[in-house]
Amino acid sequence: MGRSKILAALALALGVAVVTTTALGSGSRSGGIARIVLRSGDVDSLDPAISYSEASGALVDPTCARLMTYPDRSLSSGLRLEPEVAAGFPRASSDFRTFTFRLRSGFRFNDGTPVRADAFVHAFDRTLSPALQSTGHLAAYTRNIVGADRVLAGKSTSASGLVAHGLTLVVHLVRPTPDFPDQTTMFCAVSPTLPANPEGVPDGPAAGPYYVAEYRPREKVVLKRNPYYGGKRPHHVDEFDVDLTPTATGEIVDRIERNDADWGWTVASAYAEPGRRLVAKYGIGRSRFFLTPGLALYGFVLNSSRPLFRGNPQLRQAVNFAVDRTAIRKVTGGLLATEPTDQYLAPRMRGYRDAHVYPLDKPDLRRARALARGHLRSGVAVLYAVKRTDHIAEAQRLKVELAKIGLHVRIEVIPQATYFGGLAQTGPYDIGFEPMAPDYLDPNPVLNQLFDGQFIGGNNWSRFDSPEYNRLLRRAASLKSEARYAAYGALDGKIARDAAPMIAISFSKAPTLVSNRVGCIVLRPLLDLTAMCLR
Repeated sequence: MGRSKILAALALALGVAVVTTTALGSGSRSGGIARIVLRSGDVDSLDPAISYSEASGALVDPTCARLMTYPDRSLSSGLRLEPEVAAGFPRASSDFRTFTFRLRSGFRFNDGTPVRADAFVHAFDRTLSPALQSTGHLAAYTRNIVGADRVLAGKSTSASGLVAHGLTLVVHLVRPTPDFPDQTTMFCAVSPTLPANPEGVPDGPAAGPYYVAEYRPREKVVLKRNPYYGGKRPHHVDEFDVDLTPTATGEIVDRIERNDADWGWTVASAYAEPGRRLVAKYGIGRSRFFLTPGLALYGFVLNSSRPLFRGNPQLRQAVNFAVDRTAIRKVTGGLLATEPTDQYLAPRMRGYRDAHVYPLDKPDLRRARALARGHLRSGVAVLYAVKRTDHIAEAQRLKVELAKIGLHVRIEVIPQATYFGGLAQTGPYDIGFEPMAPDYLDPNPVLNQLFDGQFIGGNNWSRFDSPEYNRLLRRAASLKSEARYAAYGALDGKIARDAAPMIAISFSKAPTLVSNRVGCIVLRPLLDLTAMCLR
């Protein structure tokens, strides 16, 4: 998983966590066993090639060693890319299609084996393996490596564009990719002999500060220190004991409040349950309860491949004007859990410009009805709602609002595993829920993944495929430095205003509750387990 699923955005001023240093403070100590509690269903895999959930990412991150990384620091200073296993920034060809990395010599897996360039060749190749690529999101990026098509087709076991000589790694790409060093933050070094098991390999050798010492599905995970770790990431505790037996979200919060667990991940709404009063008890950003804004976008895609919205930007715009973003946020975790948006790039993303496209506080029904007039076509929209209380409440609210512009919404409730297991990419819906968090800290994995036609079947759930926007998105991806961010900033507003392939509702805020013995708190926006210490 990309660290950017864990790394999100800068803390805001209003009641948002102030992140402490990773150094051991007064009363803190090195060592000890940290107690983590998670629902097993929230942990999709501990294999870095296919792990994607936030809960899984929190556990994979301490085991991971990357070519390039974002440091374990507060996000005001932790958003800048820096080398980890790489000895420095890679040498790039003038066309940004070839990158040469020189690796440090001190990194070792927990079995003592040195980390060489072939550890990253295999990390890239595994994502392309026919055994894994159908479930792994990372192939969306490694398909750009020369020869990736032959691996995907089962005609080769390694992409010809990957060349390893000892501590030197050369990567040849099909297209110019100035942000390829950022993309490497999604890939962990793996043993060159690690198999591509369709179920994943949860306990393979790890080169990060920790490794998976024990894994019992639906029961427990144990992370222990890598005795051969050769990097500079701060790591203080001796062991993480992870209990996977809870079944209820409230149980996780209860156990942390009672100091029976030190940290756990669960849905944001669990922290806002009536009667908890976490803000009244602990405040925000003082010692135990924190609320940090993230980059995860929540909204609804408008299926441009179906007759209702295909070639119909007026109706897509009308729907965006008709939506009451504040009302929807209230039924999905409350206003403390999210911040409203009408665009796709988060305010903390480089390149962001506030285009003020749609109203954030209440609908503009006058403009919505004017745009919808003459463009309602069948007047019926099929909306797929995930079978969860909050998603169904969102869908019902949306149905009420769109009826005001003459659009009748028929809700079909889909089991969560079915929806996210592939139906979201292929289902015959007109409106569908899509959460989106970037895989690394750049506009490319947001705008290109969501709206470039080449990603239909991947993250482009709106199936938006416009020659004009494909060209603009690919041109922005080929740029570097400030020109890149200026192009993406302009595109963000233009797509939202003129094409409107999605209803952007909000960006997440991540609540974090810790026990009274947790120190060295770094929020990105989840708790950085690698950096934490115990008092």
